[in-house]
Amino acid sequence: MIILQDVKNNEDITVLIQSADRSLCALGFTEHSFAHVGKVGDTAAKILTQLKFPKRDVELVEIAAYLHDIGNMINRVDHSQSGALIAFRLLREMGMEMQEVADIATAIGNHDEGFGVPVSHLAAALILADKSDVRRSRVRNTDITNYDIHDRVNYSVRAAQLVFSDDNKKIILMLDIDTKYSSIMDYFEIFMERMIMCRKAAEYLGLEFKMIINGQKFL
Repeated sequence: MIILQDVKNNEDITVLIQSADRSLCALGFTEHSFAHVGKVGDTAAKILTQLKFPKRDVELVEIAAYLHDIGNMINRVDHSQSGALIAFRLLREMGMEMQEVADIATAIGNHDEGFGVPVSHLAAALILADKSDVRRSRVRNTDITNYDIHDRVNYSVRAAQLVFSDDNKKIILMLDIDTKYSSIMDYFEIFMERMIMCRKAAEYLGLEFKMIINGQKFL
């Protein structure tokens, strides 16, 4: 059985994640390296654990999260689909059974807005975890005066949390932002497509999606 640590210990996979992040760095994108995939994995695992999915499914979504952005090594365009194909081959070469490989590749291939659809619980959890990872430490541009809207939106985040309601019927993205760097409306310009995708992912899991910014409910 292939476990998350096997994937993390694979030197080829390490190279691919580093190469993908270097490509995004050259394009001026926010951080997409080990901090991001680790954060996404932790969040996706907590979602499936909270909903009482089997432990193996929790580990599979962590593996999917660790691999979900490797397609950026090839190109940012369609990186979810190219990443799914790369992950498929790598995991089969490592000896993972076909059904698990298929489940992971499906989640990776559907994680990005525009074309992704929450077609499985792994895909839904990955979508919610990936789209909710907004934080100041992802911004690599050191010149605040030269920030684009993506930089401002991420840099303004003082705290971000994806939490369940007490009755486990809602999943809530709670954001505390510093409006000195970004207005609340910036989030709707940048993240509306992502939030719609999060709502669909939550619905697939039988949940209602809510977004609260600085104590105010917006979705």
